[in-house]
Amino acid sequence: MGRKCFISFKTENIEYKKYIQNSLNVDMIDKSLNIAIDSDNEDYIMRKIREDYLSTSTVTIHLIGRFSAENFGEYEQRYIKRELQASLYNGKDNTRNGILGVVLPEAYSNIYRGLYYCNTCGQTHNGIDINDSTTIKEFSYNYYIPNNRCLWIEDDRYCVLVKWEDFIKEPEKYIEYAFSKRKEPIASKVRVRP
Repeated sequence: MGRKCFISFKTENIEYKKYIQNSLNVDMIDKSLNIAIDSDNEDYIMRKIREDYLSTSTVTIHLIGRFSAENFGEYEQRYIKRELQASLYNGKDNTRNGILGVVLPEAYSNIYRGLYYCNTCGQTHNGIDINDSTTIKEFSYNYYIPNNRCLWIEDDRYCVLVKWEDFIKEPEKYIEYAFSKRKEPIASKVRVRP
């Protein structure tokens, strides 16, 4: 079954967005914002995104590249932050979207750090750097929802993360997985504005 997807991206990564829209054989209904909302009023922007693009979508595909970090500043990230906030919001006339973070090849080395030894539990883990240096807080918080442990399993995460190369092989699998998170217990721990 095709899901209604919204694609959140930085302008620098528009070619990846176009590839998803035009080249992937995906059974999805594209609800993406193709033209920026011409306003400086943050509340208006958020309302327009929620009403016109996200109210009927069910999954937000968040493209994570070199320009997606929180550390770029509030002004620079205002659109993707509002898009993720609106996607995470669960209220009247707007149900929360599943969030699928697709890591673009340019960001692999910043996010996927390889194996490391954990001093807390004495085991080896795969290092995945999802933080203010790699993505925005709206994604990182809901990927690493606090759990008082050194390790997160998939049930501990609301956001789903996948490499671009894996996503383009089986996009519907990952879209469906993000969609299914909406009904899991972890959805009750989501924060819209961490």
